[in-house]
Amino acid sequence: MKITDVVNRVDTQEKIRGAAQYIEDIPFDNLHYARTLRSTLPKGKILKVAYPRGFPGITVVDAGDILARNEVSMVTTDMPIFADGEVNYVGEAIALIVGRDKDEIIAFMKGIEVTYDPGTPLFTCDDAEENLFTRRHYSKGDLASLEGLEVFEGRYRTPYQEQLYMEKQGVVAEVKEGVVEIFGSMQCPYYVVNALKNALDYPEEKIRVVQTVTGGAFGGKEDYPSIMACQTALAALKIKAPVQLVYDRREDIQFTTKRHPSDITIKSYYREGRIEGMKIDVGIDAGPYLGLSDVVLQRAILTMTGAYGVPHLEVSGTVYKTNNIFNGAFRGFGGPQSLFALESHMSQLAARLGVDPLDFREKHFVHQGELTSTGGRFHEEIHLEEMTRILKEMSGYPHLARDGRGRLVGYGVAVVPHGGGFTGDGEAEHIKAVVKLRKDTEQFIHILVSNVEMGQGALTALSKIVASALDVPMERIIYKNPDTRLVPDSGPTAASRTTMVVGRLLYDAALKMKDALEEREEVVVTEHYHQPAYLAWDQENLRGNAYLSYSWAALLARVEVDPVTLEVTCTDIHGVYDVGLPIDEKMLLGQVHGGVIQGLGYGMMETMDSKEGLIQHNSFSSYAVPTTEDIPAIHTRWLINPYIEGPFGAKAAGELTLVGVAPAIATAVADALGREIYEIPVLPEKLLKVVKS
Repeated sequence: MKITDVVNRVDTQEKIRGAAQYIEDIPFDNLHYARTLRSTLPKGKILKVAYPRGFPGITVVDAGDILARNEVSMVTTDMPIFADGEVNYVGEAIALIVGRDKDEIIAFMKGIEVTYDPGTPLFTCDDAEENLFTRRHYSKGDLASLEGLEVFEGRYRTPYQEQLYMEKQGVVAEVKEGVVEIFGSMQCPYYVVNALKNALDYPEEKIRVVQTVTGGAFGGKEDYPSIMACQTALAALKIKAPVQLVYDRREDIQFTTKRHPSDITIKSYYREGRIEGMKIDVGIDAGPYLGLSDVVLQRAILTMTGAYGVPHLEVSGTVYKTNNIFNGAFRGFGGPQSLFALESHMSQLAARLGVDPLDFREKHFVHQGELTSTGGRFHEEIHLEEMTRILKEMSGYPHLARDGRGRLVGYGVAVVPHGGGFTGDGEAEHIKAVVKLRKDTEQFIHILVSNVEMGQGALTALSKIVASALDVPMERIIYKNPDTRLVPDSGPTAASRTTMVVGRLLYDAALKMKDALEEREEVVVTEHYHQPAYLAWDQENLRGNAYLSYSWAALLARVEVDPVTLEVTCTDIHGVYDVGLPIDEKMLLGQVHGGVIQGLGYGMMETMDSKEGLIQHNSFSSYAVPTTEDIPAIHTRWLINPYIEGPFGAKAAGELTLVGVAPAIATAVADALGREIYEIPVLPEKLLKVVKS
C-alpha cells in the first residue's frame, strides 16, 4: 500500500460492536476488589487508624506491607505508595481495603476511624513562595542593555483542567508462578515496570505489564497507573489472589492528577513597534509531590517565546510545593499555560500599539537558521508567513463581519509551535527507544513496541507506516496492545512522539526487512533510537536544541458575547497546521476536532475549584465540558512541510491541535468586549469583573 491511501482505523469495528474488552470486562479467577482509604486532611500526622472487627473476608494493605521501598518511582521517588505516618493532600492513599464482596468492603470502610494531628497546609503558590521543588532559568542576549525602552507587563493565570477520559483509571494485579502481572488502562507500560522494580525490588523478568484496551488518557494515565500498580501488586502478593482497583468517577476526578494551575508574568521591552526583549516568570502548582512537574515546567518555559524571535531574554520558572491535589501530565504538557500567556500578551501589546494583531505577530516570526530561545538553531524550513496567508484567505481576515444579531462579535488569533518528542536530550539519554519488527513464517509482520492505542489512532498510524514502507497490504500487519513480556521499551505514549519518533524507527526497520519479505523463515529486525548529529543540548543550563523538531499552527477564533449575560459562544475556529506530511488525513482531522474541543473547554468553560485542598467539581454534572451544542464550525487546512527525520516526513501532531485554542478564544472575547483578559476560562462571572474594572 501507499502512505497516501485512505484506510479505516483498525480498531473501530471491535469497539463499535462492543467486543473490545476494557479492564472491567476481563475475567480473572478468584478476583478480589479493592477500594482506597484516603486522607480527609490536606496535611497532618496519622496518630491512629482503627479498623472495625467482624469482617473475616476483608484484608487491609498499607505501608506495613511494603516489600522494599515505599515510593513510587517516576522522575523522582518522593511520593509514597501508602501514607506512612503523615498525609500531604486530601485523598492521599492510606490503605487498600480488599475483599471478594463490594458491599462488604463499603460496610467495612464506614467503620474505619482515622485520628490525625492536623498540620498547617499551603494552598497557593504565594503561600508556598519559600516551599519549592525546583527553579529553572535560562537567558539569551543582554536584557540589561534595554534600559530605557518602553515596557508592557502582564500577569496571566490558568486553572486546573481535568482529563475526563471516558474510561476511568483501573488496573488488576495478579501473581503467577512468582511473576507479578499488571493489566490496566495505561499509556506507559514500562513506567509501570520501573515503578514495580523499585517498589518490590524485583528483577524485570519477574514483572509483566499488559496494556488493556484504553478508553482515553490525554496524559492522565501516563504516571498515575504506576501508583495503582504498586498498591495492587502488594495486595495481590499479600492475599495470593488477583486484585482489581477501579476508581468510580467522583474518586477519579477528585484524586488523580490534573493540568497544573499556572501564574505567569511577562514583561516586554519594545521600541518602534518591535519587541526587543522579554522577562518572563512562570510558576506552577505541583501539589505535595514532584512527579512529572519539573518536566512540565521545562516545556512551559522553553515554549515561552512561541513562534517569535526575541533577541534578549530572561526566563525563570518555579515548581511550587503545596497541599493541593498533586498534578501531572495533560495534553500539551505546560504549553497550554505558557502559550495562553504569551498569545494574550502579544494581542494586548498589539492593541496598545494600535496595530493589527496578526501583522504584529508576523513582524516577530522566527525563520529557518535563526536561534531558538535557548540558543539552538531552527534547522527545518518554517513557513509561518505562508500559514498566516492561508489563514487570512480561508477566513476572510481582516475583512471580518461584526454583525452578531445583537451580540458582541470578536476575533482572536494565535500562532503557536509544539516541540515534538521529549525535551532536550530526553529521547537520546533517557528514553533510548527500541522497536522490533517480526515477520513470521506465515508472512505476517508483527509490530513490537510499547506504545499504546488510547483513542488517538496509534494502531492505525504505525501499521500504515510499516505497510507503506514494505508495500504490503495493511491486513498483513499485526499490532497488539503492548505486553512487556513480548515487546521492547520504545518509550512512553506521550510528548507527541509516537508517530514521529517510534514511527521513524519502524519505518527504518521495515526498509531493512524488505529484502527478506519472501523468505519463509522468521525474521526479526531491531532498531535503536539515535539522535540526529546536528542537535545538541545542555540540560544543566537549558542551552541548545530543546526539541527534535517543531510543528506549527495558526488559528483564528470568532466569538459572540451576550452583552447582558456575558455568555460566550465560539462560532468558528479556523486553523492551518504544519505537521510535516500527514500520515493519515482522516485521523489528523479527528485530532484537530478533538484538540479544538478540548482547548475550547479549557478556554471557555472548564472551571475546577479547590477548597481547603479538596476539588469541588467531581462529576459530569458539576464539571462542565463542551457538548455538541458548544462545538464551533471547525475549518482546517494543512501546510505540507515534510520533516526529514520523520516517517514519510511526518512531525508531531496530537498536542499541537490543542495548545493554541484557548488563547485564540480568549483574545477574541477581549476583542469583543474591548477589554484585556488575563485569566481563563472566560466565564460570565469573570467577564463581569473585567467589564467593571
